[in-house]
Amino acid sequence: LQIYRPQITSVLSILHRITGVGLALGVPFFTWWLAALATGPEAYAVARGFFTSAIGLALLFGWSFAFFYHLSNGIRHLAWDKGLGFDLKTAALTGWLVVFTSLGLTALAWVLACPRIGIWS
Repeated sequence: LQIYRPQITSVLSILHRITGVGLALGVPFFTWWLAALATGPEAYAVARGFFTSAIGLALLFGWSFAFFYHLSNGIRHLAWDKGLGFDLKTAALTGWLVVFTSLGLTALAWVLACPRIGIWS
């Protein structure tokens, strides 16, 4: 392990698995939010209170990045399934494109959504 230098493709592969697990762990929270929304104002206020707390916002930010990363890298994998982009230069370029696309979409989602849902407004 001391002589191994991580490559973008291996790092992104590990990150793809981690974000998939993170998204799966977020499903119960999403279910709780939906159930609270359907239950009524009191239950929704409790859920909203959690998701607008520092911990809730950190979780939401992590899940939003995980969603956009997993989506972007999934599209990259679809191209690979078609036999495209396997040469090293293209694989590295599309890897960095996935990283920057994920960061950009996450930032855009937060900039657009936060004022609409009453966070930082």
